[in-house]
Amino acid sequence: MKGQTTRQKLTFRIETRKPRNPLALRARQRSAGPHRKSASALRGAAKRELKKIVEGD
Repeated sequence: MKGQTTRQKLTFRIETRKPRNPLALRARQRSAGPHRKSASALRGAAKRELKKIVEGD
C-alpha cells in the first residue's frame, strides 16, 4: 500500500482566453439594437411596392 501514498497527483491545466477589454464590451452592448434602414433600402422598398401596385392592375 505504500505506492498509493507516494504516487504523483494528477493536475489539469485549463488554458484561458486572453482578457477582454471591458469598456469595449459595454460600448458594444450599448450600441446594439434595431437601427433605421438606409436611404437606398427605403428607396428599393418603395420601388418594389410601386411595381407591385402597377403589375397588380
